[in-house]
Amino acid sequence: MGPGLLGQRGNEVLVNGSRRNERGRERNRGTSARRQFSQQAPSQRSRFADPARLVAFEVLRAVSRDDAYANLVLPASIRHHRLDRRDAGFATELAYGALRGQGTYDAILARCVDRSLDRLDTAVLDVLRLGAHQLLAMRVPPHAALNQTVALTRAVVGAGPASLVNAVLRRVSERGLEDWLADLVGAASDDVEAAALRHAHPAWIVRALRQSLVAHGRAVTEIEDLLEADNAAPVVNLVALPGIGTLDEALHDGATPGELVEGSALSAGGDLGRWDAVRGGTLRIQDVGSQLVARAVAAAPIEGTRPSGERWLDLCAGPGGKAALLGALAAERGATLLANEPAEHRAELVRRALRPVPENVWSVRTGDGRTLAPELIGTFDRVIVDVPCSGLGALRRRPESRWRRTPADVAELGPLQRQLLDAAIDATAPGGVVGYVTCSPHPAETVAVVADALRRRADVKTLDAGVVLDAVALRPLEAAHDGTAQLWPHVHGTDAMFLALFRKLPTEES
Repeated sequence: MGPGLLGQRGNEVLVNGSRRNERGRERNRGTSARRQFSQQAPSQRSRFADPARLVAFEVLRAVSRDDAYANLVLPASIRHHRLDRRDAGFATELAYGALRGQGTYDAILARCVDRSLDRLDTAVLDVLRLGAHQLLAMRVPPHAALNQTVALTRAVVGAGPASLVNAVLRRVSERGLEDWLADLVGAASDDVEAAALRHAHPAWIVRALRQSLVAHGRAVTEIEDLLEADNAAPVVNLVALPGIGTLDEALHDGATPGELVEGSALSAGGDLGRWDAVRGGTLRIQDVGSQLVARAVAAAPIEGTRPSGERWLDLCAGPGGKAALLGALAAERGATLLANEPAEHRAELVRRALRPVPENVWSVRTGDGRTLAPELIGTFDRVIVDVPCSGLGALRRRPESRWRRTPADVAELGPLQRQLLDAAIDATAPGGVVGYVTCSPHPAETVAVVADALRRRADVKTLDAGVVLDAVALRPLEAAHDGTAQLWPHVHGTDAMFLALFRKLPTEES
């Protein structure tokens, strides 16, 4: 893990020689670097929950109690509590950091609690994780981390648990993160378990990522860099819909032009909903890896003439990010797009994403992508199938997912991925192109699916995805291996997106 990427919170620094913020909270009259804590008993401390810490707590509770996604809960909570940009940044780092480091923090907390963690109330455990992250990986003064976490506990859980939280976090604070890690790693059974503890990943994911590096032609020694990249706070990636939106508003507000793909920008984050372009949908938040694979499918060469314009299909379109980009590209090129999504609520998200695109360009179908209507079979010139997957390529953006997924998920998704790829090939006209996409580098979800399709089907051949990907990028990506392309967080600064391109071959009937 390592220190948080944000600097010390502005209202927790020395002000006129005293550790008092502008609101008079979190003071420590000493100026020594030695760790100092309030001598007040928990019952005498504030019951006030700092709004930024309260937001982080609400995110952790929604994740652990409701199986929610942090990236969906966090913005709504920030708006509800009306956090300014600085406090929103603090809440984001605290929530995401505690979620990313959960496995390692739990191992540390287990050394400091007099009972097994599964006997703790889950709300108390969430508070302890927040406190541990502040003490061990953020530049928050220890007295502030402890006092404010105890105050949060009193406000949202109760006075009794506040005493437990106070005692446990004092034990946590007796050692720094590196000392704790040295102790934990020293007791690890092998290098994989040691890396799992040091970098806060489940051991099975460490093994899977090691296998993934090798499967895609990279050195297994890159695993440390990959795990570290998973734990780095990701920069917000933006895309202006081609021919529809611009980056002007974002660049004026401090965003920087993207270095990998045209029409992209990088932002430090905050409440991007304040921008008119974001509210209007012409400027979208989308990982640059996702942008690249969508552009590659739109750019791959097809065979044959299309006098009436190309027909494109996004077979697994929800929640609509790639569909919006493809729709804008289709509008520029006189093509049309059908976006398919099986769940109605996600289909509505796709419609919202496509609203900035001219209405005559796109339509949305709600239904199982594996069972397209007969009149749609063999009629599309370009098909993208971004299949449901384990999401191991997006762990930095979805920090909670690493603790939810199991090896069984990968095995269970395999048949669905193959069925959807088959359906995508069936939907493609001779000479057309299919883009098989996953947000996972796992070989069982990537190269194994591709190899299986080539063994089973004589009506397709692969195109060099690396060449096409480089053609739409602003610089060479060096992502190709055996005709497929794999992006990496530690190499490209993107999610670990995988792309394989297939050409549909003519048959005797055609």
